[in-house]
Amino acid sequence: MPQGSIVKALSGYYYVLPEGAPLEEGNTVTCRGRGVFKNKKITPLVGDRVMYEETENGEGTVTEILPRTSELIRPPIANVNIVVLVFSVTEPVLNLQLLDKFLVHIEHTGIDVVLCFTKSDLLLEGSGDALPKEMTMSELDRITALYEAIGYPVVRTSSRRGVGVEAILHHLEGTISVFAGQSGVGKSSLLNKMIAGIDLETNEISQRLGRGKHTTRHVELLPLEGGGLVADTPGFSQLDFMEVEADGLGACFREFAAVAEGCRFRGCLHLHEPDCKVRIAAADGTIAASRYEHYLLFLAEIKDRKRRY
Repeated sequence: MPQGSIVKALSGYYYVLPEGAPLEEGNTVTCRGRGVFKNKKITPLVGDRVMYEETENGEGTVTEILPRTSELIRPPIANVNIVVLVFSVTEPVLNLQLLDKFLVHIEHTGIDVVLCFTKSDLLLEGSGDALPKEMTMSELDRITALYEAIGYPVVRTSSRRGVGVEAILHHLEGTISVFAGQSGVGKSSLLNKMIAGIDLETNEISQRLGRGKHTTRHVELLPLEGGGLVADTPGFSQLDFMEVEADGLGACFREFAAVAEGCRFRGCLHLHEPDCKVRIAAADGTIAASRYEHYLLFLAEIKDRKRRY
């Protein structure tokens, strides 16, 4: 029975690329999933390595999903090596709370992360009253230094000027990667610069709502010239913590790990416990105030979810 990988999922169909075939137009087999998947509440995902059988009409049926090395629920994709978190520095303004929430979800999966800050040219062009009041270049420098110190690679890009495109491609070479982030931050515009010959739909930011329109409506893997595959995904502005428990939240903040080893109590939630080294580090500035504040907000959200369910 042939093997392949799902490179696109749309309207109940799975587009399977046969093993060893280049990702080119006409090379995929259009498949349905076996009925048993629905009965067992199993959903094939883009990125899944699968077994399939061809049918008489030239299409096929996915018969088995091979073991996954990783899985993301939102965006729904499997076997990813790197997540590129794409956030604009303005229009919409960089939301650090949402950025940290994305990082928690990805750290929980163990997948590597690259941070991409788009639309950097808009800060350089602003002057006087035209400068976006929500963000300045010095503030962006501070934020960049903060996340690099934690251990996250940070790339600033401008799709309009072609800045940072090669740096992103270097990080993704030979990997299966996914772009994720809010709507309207420039994911599709950046991919259009990265991949010759594609023309993903883009939309301007809504000035009234302060966020973008959804231009990508499904998950699809696209080939990179240097080798590897990248997925564009629908943008979104909210996440919940259905998969993260309170006692595991601290482990999703990289800079907490070494400090937390000194806490008096095993399983310390870094909330009110005596001799909590994380709280001490947050108080003296070793851990950034914004990161600890977001940790507390997320912890409260998780506890509230537990009470409601």
